Amino acid sequence: MVSRVRVWLNRTYAENVFFMDQLRRNPSDRAVEIHATHGDPDSPVLAAADTAELEPEGLSPAAYVEYALTQCERRGIDVFVPRLHQSAIVAHRADFEAAGTALLAPPPEAVAVFEDKVVAYQAVESIGVPVPPWWRARDADELLTAVEELERLGHRACFKPASGAGGVGFRMITREPFSLSQLKGFPSPEVPLDQVLESLRRSEEPVDWLVMPRLEQPEVSVDCLTGSDNRVRLAIGRTKHGRRRGFTLHERWLEPARRIAEGFGLHHLSNIQFRMLGDQPVLMDVNTRPAGGLHQLALCGVNVPWAAVRLALGDDPGEIGPPFLGQDYTVVSAPRPLLPVTVPRQRTGPATVTGTLDALPAPATTVEARAASGALQ
Repeated sequence: MVSRVRVWLNRTYAENVFFMDQLRRNPSDRAVEIHATHGDPDSPVLAAADTAELEPEGLSPAAYVEYALTQCERRGIDVFVPRLHQSAIVAHRADFEAAGTALLAPPPEAVAVFEDKVVAYQAVESIGVPVPPWWRARDADELLTAVEELERLGHRACFKPASGAGGVGFRMITREPFSLSQLKGFPSPEVPLDQVLESLRRSEEPVDWLVMPRLEQPEVSVDCLTGSDNRVRLAIGRTKHGRRRGFTLHERWLEPARRIAEGFGLHHLSNIQFRMLGDQPVLMDVNTRPAGGLHQLALCGVNVPWAAVRLALGDDPGEIGPPFLGQDYTVVSAPRPLLPVTVPRQRTGPATVTGTLDALPAPATTVEARAASGALQ
């Protein structure tokens, strides 16, 4: 009898409820139990997991590593998918291996390159992958110099933190003064240059921004699965143009993504994002973790989360190509159950929770869903 696989996801994105669904409905018909931890008791990943705990707040990276090792030993974790404190955790890979846990994450050298977007752009450019023009700004004078140079080149300037995930902190620069027009409709990412400069000059808080041109659509996110031999097993692009989403295997996107994943040893799951600068695709960002939208590749007939777990356990799935490319789609919201009481708790069956948890109605939360999200390929 094949043993179960015990997987832990720490403080991950709400969309990874679908990652968890795909692990359970794997094509190998292998039993999978999922442990989840989070700082938010209303995270839907806690309700979706078989066992769940609230994470302690305020731990340093080193203390968090100790906490994580304890979790792995106590819970018998086979595969740990770290998001929070990823760099500190991968630096202790040997300790996790000694505890019987495989890390589904790149080595520390690869994580370090892509923690800082400036370092990442310099490194990627050195292997011949195009990047947009960029400036680093730590004060008002540096920001103004970058904006003026971008405008001289005919670009719209924007900025974002040199380190960080997703679109947090992204803003577009405008020369238009603040007016009532900016208070109509939904909030905009546009910020008047004079207000940004004034705020920087008044503030004593340091900033570290990457200033670059506003890149155009389409945005293409290439999901890669790479082995410890630095060979890519899977690369599929997910295209975004407004609300319309789709898939691509065009080499203009996949070739530079493979070059990055293999060249920097982005083992296991990574997500490499491109946008257009004029008529040329350029790198936008590199994530050394599974993308929140990874589950959407099920529309192409592949179960990437399960392939990644197999690879982490030493069961090489080989090169994986999608049997087909799914039709264009959009994403919509759907309800997901939440735990009716504060974690920790333990699931005793597929849909049963012990104790007083069954006595209260479960509220719902809304996360990204997709058409046919119930179908696992």
